[in-house]
Amino acid sequence: MGIGLTHYPPLVGPDENMTRILKATINQPGYPDEYRDPRSWPEEMRREWGDDDGATAAARHREKLVGWFRRLREEIEAFRPDLLLIWGDDQYENFREDVVPAFCVLAYDEHEAQPWTGELMRLLGGSNVWGEPEGTTFRYPGHRAAGKYLAARLLEEGFDVAYAYRPLHHGLGHAFLNALLFLDYDRKGLGYAVLPFQVNCYGRRVIAQRGGLPNFSRPLGEDELDPPAPAPWRCFDLGRAVARALAGSPWRAVLIASSSWSHAFLTAKTHFLHPDHEADRRLYEALREGSYEVWREYPLSAIEDSGQQEVLNWMCLVGAMAELGRRPDESEFITTWVLNSNKVFAIFRP
Repeated sequence: MGIGLTHYPPLVGPDENMTRILKATINQPGYPDEYRDPRSWPEEMRREWGDDDGATAAARHREKLVGWFRRLREEIEAFRPDLLLIWGDDQYENFREDVVPAFCVLAYDEHEAQPWTGELMRLLGGSNVWGEPEGTTFRYPGHRAAGKYLAARLLEEGFDVAYAYRPLHHGLGHAFLNALLFLDYDRKGLGYAVLPFQVNCYGRRVIAQRGGLPNFSRPLGEDELDPPAPAPWRCFDLGRAVARALAGSPWRAVLIASSSWSHAFLTAKTHFLHPDHEADRRLYEALREGSYEVWREYPLSAIEDSGQQEVLNWMCLVGAMAELGRRPDESEFITTWVLNSNKVFAIFRP
């Protein structure tokens, strides 16, 4: 079974904080003065910003996203999987200067996370939407056997994936953890085994920018950028190989792509104000129609130009669904101008 979802970080906080990425961008030293004033923004963006700094738009956005997470949870429960495989990116969390693998299967026995740290709670204004206290611990069973099996099959097919049996710097990156927190938005418990599959989506900016906002007072030179992310076609072909491997395994697996699409803070051509709606829409229509050659042939330069780095997680899922001959049974393209990133949800039923 295939699922596409978002791990949108501001969803863990209150609605009034959901525009904090935009505010942090335009208030940063060195950001061009001509774009700080909402009167200079596109009409659609001004309308969404409204007279409450986007809080009303944020509430509508939350309602839409949470509705989808509840539907996805129902689909997963009906499928009764043995494991959830999640393709997600690492934003200077577990992988840092000591090693940055293109792909890594996190074949842990157990995953443990404490998301409500002091720094994050400060950014959230002191509380998360669930009212969970600082230090709350989440534990999810891993699936070492499936991780070892998958890494072995991929290596046999010529994909030089890394694998790990324990964390390096961080228990569970937010691309994986948030997907699990949101699939359990109503806090009923989520007992499925989890197999995170890291993709180095941030590539040239994973260390240089540490997965965060650009520094406008000191723009990065070309020599300061990192090596690139894996090519879209390679992610696509890896997804195909994962589908073949798991189809021949004893496990019922949900394959999950965890990411939003174009990100404002990665998109220079929109002055880092809003996502690239046109580029996202073209990819979405190709997804909806099953035109998967558009996905495999999508160049990395287009990914970087449109702030779509995290779409590489979806590239793996789309490759898997192409291998299985699947088109999405349900999907939705959810746009925003002030909430940093467009979101897409998709269900590929078994």
